[in-house]
Amino acid sequence: MSGNSFGQLFKISSFGESHGPAIGCIIDGVPPGIDLSEEDIQPFVDKRRPGQSKFTTQRQESDTVQIMSGVFEGKTTGTALALMIANEDQRSKDYGDIKDKFRPGHADFTYFKKFGRRDYRGGGRSSARETAMRVAAGAVARKVLSDVLGSPVVIRGAMVQMGPNLIDGENWNWDEVDNNPFFCPDSEAAKEWETYLDDIRKEGSSVGGVIEVTASGIPAGLGEPVFDRLDADIAKAMMSIPAVKGVEIGAGFSAAALTGPENADEMRKGDNGETTFLSNNAGGTLGGISSGQEIVVRFAVKPTSSILIPRQSVNEKGENVDIVTKGRHDPCVGIRAVPVGESMLALVLADHLLRFRAQCGL
Repeated sequence: MSGNSFGQLFKISSFGESHGPAIGCIIDGVPPGIDLSEEDIQPFVDKRRPGQSKFTTQRQESDTVQIMSGVFEGKTTGTALALMIANEDQRSKDYGDIKDKFRPGHADFTYFKKFGRRDYRGGGRSSARETAMRVAAGAVARKVLSDVLGSPVVIRGAMVQMGPNLIDGENWNWDEVDNNPFFCPDSEAAKEWETYLDDIRKEGSSVGGVIEVTASGIPAGLGEPVFDRLDADIAKAMMSIPAVKGVEIGAGFSAAALTGPENADEMRKGDNGETTFLSNNAGGTLGGISSGQEIVVRFAVKPTSSILIPRQSVNEKGENVDIVTKGRHDPCVGIRAVPVGESMLALVLADHLLRFRAQCGL
């Protein structure tokens, strides 16, 4: 199975399954001499950790990160950095009833068609469990960004829509994101979402959501023309997250309804002599290269496919069956996709920063 690696100069390769003994990743390209410990990584992984509220899967995992190589005396050595998280609370018996059935909306059918076999225990490699390693690697990427640039880079995400329920942009407050279980920047919307999702959860159903991720402190010049455009790589990164079905940069699909004058991000010379933009419909990229503005990306996450409501499907013999997915699942997988989206953006930016330094210097 190929396709387990992401990036060029800052490259991660992940491994492991949902119900295997552990998950992990190897990171190539980490510059030497960067201060790094498990304590730098763990807080970000904890944001994604399951079982923290009734609105996420109740699987109990400590998700304790171990640095296995690439760090000596508290600093990166420049060699391969290996990270690992042990799986502690697998309940493979929950999947015994569906081991020969394909769950609608899941990767069961396509994995079986491609490989002729599949790991039915929580989806194996197709499970979103593997995203814990993306978050761990993303924490390293954040350290690389700030260290190489010599200034802070702020990457943060928020859930801006749950099902049909949108936040009120006028109420946006980043401080609220850590005050509710939904990473929601609108305190009023968060209260409404709690009742809404509780009803969905009790029905044994699920719902999707939209996440917005931004990055500030990124200089102009990152990205390559044509095929390796920064926004193209960001879009690929977000689309690689399980359950993501759509991505937009800046104004995104809304730009189609704008006129040319409305969409143009006009420029002026600032008080400090630097060029400033009067708007950011482009989402921080122009011609596939960062403009120095805030990077803005949104992605849509579909409803969790594992639900308790019976659905029609087929089994491995091609026979018609009905299926109910038991076990512990997120009623809205979009919630825990917020720290994953942050990390994927960090990985792309760290990779392009190192590529920029290699080609153009800093």
